[in-house]
Amino acid sequence: MVSALKSVNMINTATHLIDMALKEDYGSGDITTDNLIDPTLSGVGEVIAKEPIIIAGIDIFQQVFTHIDPNVVTTSGYKDGDFIQKGESILTVEGSMRALLIGERTALNFLQRLSGIATLVRSYVDLLDNKKVRLVDTRKTTPGWRVLEKYAVRVGGGDNHRMGLYDGVLIKDNHIAASGGIPQSIRRIKNKVSHLIKIEIEVSDLDGVKAAVEAGADIIMLDNMDIVQIKEAVALIGGKAVVEASGNITKNNLTELADSGVDIISVGALTHSARCVDISMKITAPV
Repeated sequence: MVSALKSVNMINTATHLIDMALKEDYGSGDITTDNLIDPTLSGVGEVIAKEPIIIAGIDIFQQVFTHIDPNVVTTSGYKDGDFIQKGESILTVEGSMRALLIGERTALNFLQRLSGIATLVRSYVDLLDNKKVRLVDTRKTTPGWRVLEKYAVRVGGGDNHRMGLYDGVLIKDNHIAASGGIPQSIRRIKNKVSHLIKIEIEVSDLDGVKAAVEAGADIIMLDNMDIVQIKEAVALIGGKAVVEASGNITKNNLTELADSGVDIISVGALTHSARCVDISMKITAPV
């Protein structure tokens, strides 16, 4: 299970987003806190789950406060990926009362968003019940948040599709239309990229499946096909390519798809439709 933000890319993304979010919220100063709270006062905040969740983003929560005041300390008995019951204390944060009040909303926004994705993903993973199929996300992410949101997908137990346009070939319908067809698209891209890079192509009917197999695609994405078509496509492909199902996938048809013989199920809703979970922070006592 993913437990921390360790990659340089994730750390840099988190730092950039935190800085931007705090500037957006704090602006020229917190009129309420700056005029109400003594700068020498310290406090303790307790963060509570208001519903059952899979927690994700504890490190980022801490980083928000240390961005404001490096002396603020976060303590938790949980790690990203843990299940937390409604009403349980997720963590405590201790330090300057001004820092706690200034950073509260921004820190919770990160925690609620990432935990919301992880919680949604886990609900899909639980339905799959260890079936031999990979659940992956898509590029349907919040602009600027992709690295973090895909991290949350992994925390929830899912896997990542390509991170961006730069790290995987995926020939989609508009590429096919612009380049003259499936065989032409695959032939042209194979002559351009390294032999180490796999070629994935999106098809929407059985004729497209046949053409993709004959052209030597490594991965064939079955886009918006019904379950009957998918089973026929799997039979046609016959193990000659990795099979991915995508489009109109919900919890209602997830297990049926998993039993159809596909290798990968990609679901844009894991990120684009995840809601923020309900988490709150209460100051327990000034010290």
